[in-house]
Amino acid sequence: MHAIGIIPARYASTRFPGKPLVNIRGRSMIQRVYEQARQCPALNEVLVATDDQRIFDHVSAFGKVVMTSSGHPSGTDRCHEALKLFNSEEQYTGNDIVVNIQGDEPFIDPAQIQQLISGFSDPGRHIISLMKEIRSQHDLHNPNVVKVVCDHSGKALYFSRSPIPFIRGRSSASTPENTYFRHLGMYGYRIRTLEEIVALPAGKLEQLESLEQLRWLDYGYSIFMEVTELENVSIDTPEDLEKIPANPDKTA
Repeated sequence: MHAIGIIPARYASTRFPGKPLVNIRGRSMIQRVYEQARQCPALNEVLVATDDQRIFDHVSAFGKVVMTSSGHPSGTDRCHEALKLFNSEEQYTGNDIVVNIQGDEPFIDPAQIQQLISGFSDPGRHIISLMKEIRSQHDLHNPNVVKVVCDHSGKALYFSRSPIPFIRGRSSASTPENTYFRHLGMYGYRIRTLEEIVALPAGKLEQLESLEQLRWLDYGYSIFMEVTELENVSIDTPEDLEKIPANPDKTA
């Protein structure tokens, strides 16, 4: 089994245009993501997928990049096109793994990527993602923090921007009856599964919550969730740059 990491990166962002190229203590955000991913020993390749010439030229100076078409509805679709372009000689086959790595987490821990890929040692797993316990009221009620509930085997039952499950009469993020989890937006897919899910029409639940993974659940695909204790700094707005530690390379 081989694994390739793909980092979707687009220049146009409503909340932070051009953020892949923002300078973070001497290196761009996209370069930091790329270099962190390269440290994962389970990845055979890492490449950036973009539709912007500025990003393409910048990444070409330090790593692998492919130019994809514009207008993709999701990072999953961009990963799929990038794989087709890069994999023209079919060195990666249906049972191999594609990891969709978020391009706005400049200090992603390679151990998280390793954990996700390790989950594919079970041949019955075709999509895997990560989740982390929610410990604050702010995150629990923040619609930008996606919540997930799972069955006893670790398969996702539902994702929502609202707190799930609802516990009547309780308001704390964790209770003796339940632990809330946030979904971290890194996915691993077997290549044959990736080819299937990008061909699916949009589902009603996906449109209501604006969460693409609900489409996969809607059509009967299982998403297995791995629990991580590692915390990532996600840069969604210019204000989020204030979260970055003073000496990021000592914590990366």
